[in-house]
Amino acid sequence: MSESAITITNLTKRFDDITALDNLSLEIAWGELFGILGPNGAGKSTAVNILNTLLEPTDGSATVDGHDVVFDPEGVRKVIGVCPQEPAFYPHLTGAENITLMGDMHLVPKDVLKERVKTMVEKIDMQGHINRRAKDYSGGMIRRVSMLMALISDPKVALLDEPTVAMDPKSRRAVWDFIRELKEQGKAIILTTHYMEEAQELCDRVAIIDEGKLIELGAPEDLMEKYHAKNLEEVFLKLTGKKLREAI
Repeated sequence: MSESAITITNLTKRFDDITALDNLSLEIAWGELFGILGPNGAGKSTAVNILNTLLEPTDGSATVDGHDVVFDPEGVRKVIGVCPQEPAFYPHLTGAENITLMGDMHLVPKDVLKERVKTMVEKIDMQGHINRRAKDYSGGMIRRVSMLMALISDPKVALLDEPTVAMDPKSRRAVWDFIRELKEQGKAIILTTHYMEEAQELCDRVAIIDEGKLIELGAPEDLMEKYHAKNLEEVFLKLTGKKLREAI
């Protein structure tokens, strides 16, 4: 295990005349739940997609558990679990079948896989729905199943890109508890979210980015104290003059 879970150094990504990431540098520790916040187009998903090896940076570098995302993408893929912003699943399979298929692809032993699916489904409160076909799921159910598909291999690093979108409050709280358990296991977790309450509740530190640039970094309570704000959304407003809800 490398000393730091994730190291991002001067990471830049350009698409034609658009700079999606602009010299982003971050270091994330094992056992840290790290939030990346910003409006749509700020560069959050671009950063996640570079870390999960779907995109290559234009400049700079990034490593995950010591594996370089450009020079050792296979090494990166072996240690990460990714819950993407746009869920990918087989609609004619049940939720349980989708999760099990992903476990099979990661060569999780059959007996371990069966027990792991049962335990994880209970933790996110999906017992009554997991054997329905995924095409009949609500948006929130799809997000919960997508997260379990990402985590069924028990990865060392979890990249969760807006995992609770479309969830009702009860489901969101169940997922919050589940994410906290992942952190307690020593996993490094990156969470992107538009929900300020979620980031304030869960994250050890947050990075606020806008137009691809890092504009602030710190623990939520420290940022609230620094900017004399009653909550994290107020910090965001003071820094960017934008409301996250306007970007959804």
